[in-house]
Amino acid sequence: MPSRVQLALNVTDIDQAVTFYARLFGTGPAKRRPGYANFAIADPPLKLVLLENPGQGGSLNHLGVEVPDTGTVSAEQARLATAGLASSQPGQTTCCYAEQDKFWVQGAPDGEAWEVYAVLADSQTFYAAGHGEACCGGPGQPGEPAVAHDAPCC
Repeated sequence: MPSRVQLALNVTDIDQAVTFYARLFGTGPAKRRPGYANFAIADPPLKLVLLENPGQGGSLNHLGVEVPDTGTVSAEQARLATAGLASSQPGQTTCCYAEQDKFWVQGAPDGEAWEVYAVLADSQTFYAAGHGEACCGGPGQPGEPAVAHDAPCC
């Protein structure tokens, strides 16, 4: 799998959003769970993530770069650390119904949250039990779906 940009959007109604984006990109979601959907779009290469967050529909949740493997995550973390942009907390986590190896980019000029990640396996849960670290939405930023408003993770 080549790398692709990820765009995670907050949506008011997940069903309505899935219908719209399936029509827009001509493909159905690659994964669908309560309050969550993601599309793996081939052309243009895009990972579109939809997070049901009533009252925040139409706003950006976070951005990311999905890479093919953990070696690429490590290489990007080292490259961005040298540039002063990589979080010092790389590692494996469960987020967005997937086991992932990831880190968060820091220093975006307007505070937007960027992650660099590789998906390791599918997960039946949105995040791991005892998820103390931020998941989607970036470190210290909100981004949870309607089904888990008390979680620091999307």
